[in-house]
Amino acid sequence: MRHANPAAAGSLRSTHASQKLCNLPQTRRARVVMQAATEQAVQQQQACSPTQFLRPHLLKLAPYTPIEPFEVLSAKYGRSPQDIVKLDANENPYGPPPEVREALANMPFPHIYPDPETRRLRKALADWNDIPMEHLLVGCGADELIDLLMRCTLDPGDAIIDCPPTFTMYAFDADVNAAQVITVPRLEGFGYDLEGIK
Repeated sequence: MRHANPAAAGSLRSTHASQKLCNLPQTRRARVVMQAATEQAVQQQQACSPTQFLRPHLLKLAPYTPIEPFEVLSAKYGRSPQDIVKLDANENPYGPPPEVREALANMPFPHIYPDPETRRLRKALADWNDIPMEHLLVGCGADELIDLLMRCTLDPGDAIIDCPPTFTMYAFDADVNAAQVITVPRLEGFGYDLEGIK
């Protein structure tokens, strides 16, 4: 008994399909080729999802709910930004002192990246606090510093202790870095539950 050769059979089918395509009128042939190319592109796009490049644990994270800026709150409640006092983001409701505004307005090179090591600021803080400049790290807010600290110290599966109510970025950044979050709620009066932490 002769066994069929799958490769040869596939080649014959392909040749037969090509002959049928060549026998079609030119406009009809163009439509068939375009349709086949479109279907192939759709299949490739479905097979290549952007999420496949993400670390798997990130797909399971609950989305972070950011604060709402003045313009959103203003439209939401029908009040001007000047009438709104925000207390949800640990911000200074009074704004910067006049001399800070003046210094920002008179920056000689506002279009150039500042010193990435923030040497002048770290030197001033070091002198003010009488500590070595090398012991200071300056960042763009607590979010960045917490994230940097966790990225430098946590391995996947490590754990942090979180004592809510507190800054939600502790737990969020731990989740992003595939660490476990052990939650120990605070006591009445917002004191730490030291026994629970132990």
